[in-house]
Amino acid sequence: MKRIIITSILVFVSAFVYQLNAQDYQTAIGARLGYPLSASIKHFITENNALEFYVGSRWYNRYRWANVSGAYLIHFPIEEVDGLKWYAGAGASIYFWGFDKGFADNSSNTSIGLQGYLGLEYTFDEVPINLSVDWIPTIFLNGYYESSRFGGGYGSLAVRYVLSR
Repeated sequence: MKRIIITSILVFVSAFVYQLNAQDYQTAIGARLGYPLSASIKHFITENNALEFYVGSRWYNRYRWANVSGAYLIHFPIEEVDGLKWYAGAGASIYFWGFDKGFADNSSNTSIGLQGYLGLEYTFDEVPINLSVDWIPTIFLNGYYESSRFGGGYGSLAVRYVLSR
């Protein structure tokens, strides 16, 4: 009985989401919930090209960091579902690191990262909400990651409020 109820709910929710006609937007603000936790603003400069800027922070037991990032993103519609797009792009970020004494013997507390973006985005028609999920591989030019230079674990789920369509 539980399986029938759960399956029925999933079918209903899937049909409901599929019926929503999503549409594009021009500007949205919100949060990137991931690595790093960030405040985000995204603005389309053409129909398929957007700029996104975000400020974030991350902390652990013995170190913490803040970042300022910007990206140029190109969106490609997925024709089968209105409002669903995939995107790719490039950007840069500046990271400001802070360490507990004795944890890291590092001459630089600032890192510059070059980033790639690969993601999926959906904007609802009925409510002014935009969702996206992405992966942001980063190559560090200096600073904390001098030994590895590559950070492959960056990315997030973003939830944004659409300001203008």
